[in-house]
Amino acid sequence: MTISRREFMVRARLDDATLTAWIAEEWIIPSSVAAEPEFVEVDVARAELIRDLKHDLDVNDAGIGVILNLVDQVHGLRRTLGELLQDRRKRGDTE
Repeated sequence: MTISRREFMVRARLDDATLTAWIAEEWIIPSSVAAEPEFVEVDVARAELIRDLKHDLDVNDAGIGVILNLVDQVHGLRRTLGELLQDRRKRGDTE
């Protein structure tokens, strides 16, 4: 299910300027940008992570970019490993 820009800003506790900046940095990437950007639940969690990094942990913008890149890599690896395990189970491999 997608979330409108306005609802996303309310749920993520962001103002318009901050969301625009985060989209420009590609920290948040809308799932659709047809007439108006749309977001998904994972975007809300990502915005909360960014906010925590900036405000609670005082991480600078360059550091946030590095952290988000690493988080994305870890999620990609987990997805790949899950697919490999699923393929292995389908083939009946036991080792």
